[in-house]
Amino acid sequence: MTRVVVVGDLMTDTVARAAYPLAKGSDTPATVTTHGGGSGANIASWLAVEGSEVVFVCRRGSDIAGRNLDMELMGFGVDPRTVMDSERPTGRCVVLVTHKGDRTMLSDPGANAALLPEDIPQDVFTQGSHLHLSGYCLLSEGARKAARHALALAREAQMSISVDAGSSSPLKRVGAEPFLEWTQGVRLLIVNAAEAEVLTGREEPQAAAKVLTAWYPQVVIKMGADGALWYTNGRAEPVVAPAEPLDKIVDGTGAGDAFIAGFLAPWLDGKPPTEALASGCRLAARAMSNVGARPVLKAVDNEIKKANN
Repeated sequence: MTRVVVVGDLMTDTVARAAYPLAKGSDTPATVTTHGGGSGANIASWLAVEGSEVVFVCRRGSDIAGRNLDMELMGFGVDPRTVMDSERPTGRCVVLVTHKGDRTMLSDPGANAALLPEDIPQDVFTQGSHLHLSGYCLLSEGARKAARHALALAREAQMSISVDAGSSSPLKRVGAEPFLEWTQGVRLLIVNAAEAEVLTGREEPQAAAKVLTAWYPQVVIKMGADGALWYTNGRAEPVVAPAEPLDKIVDGTGAGDAFIAGFLAPWLDGKPPTEALASGCRLAARAMSNVGARPVLKAVDNEIKKANN
């Protein structure tokens, strides 16, 4: 089994699910819950519960929220290599979910934005392991040097590398050209359709995938309800997998992160792309069936409650 080193963000998500259309300037009934979040931490958690050996590298505040998130990660089976920041709080995100399931996120990165090159533990970068870098680290000016240092360490160790693009809005602010330059030499890029359009200017995912293989040997594009595709240069057509059918989407937060975890594990084991895509879609559907971005494990919740009593 390939050990996966995930370098990324750790957040506390406050998810507000509106029961009715938002009443601007007034009150809207909603269900408000708090969960572990952060794209990198979500990916690490889903990988671990699916049986992968996972090391997660991040920076958090020296607060109760950060301690609880550390415990939650360990409960999932993740080896958290967290660096505590005495000046900045653990990252926080407010997730607004409309009555139709659409999401808007308001993010305060906190300590995530101060990740330093010296925070990256060199001992986990070994040949035969895999690095997955959360795109949020590259899109953050404060964490970018650390992210690029992690990529350099992985290249030196001859590790395989995958990167996701984080989110389309901050990616657009940074620009496609710098992102493509920073991720040169990465073996696998995983993006959604909106991020692929920012990087290529192509609205159609299949066309965007073909353009992206000029930079990356393999590309995966998440297409929401249309499933996902995998493409490598030299193929006539991409491999496409349908989304898993769902009677109801409870919360789409973290579905893309779960997809990445579901795809990576079989992909690293050398399974065919059809199998890896199907695994990603299966895990994304599981994430959308729960509130919050992480796997639901009651044992983890119980341990955190005991520690806080």
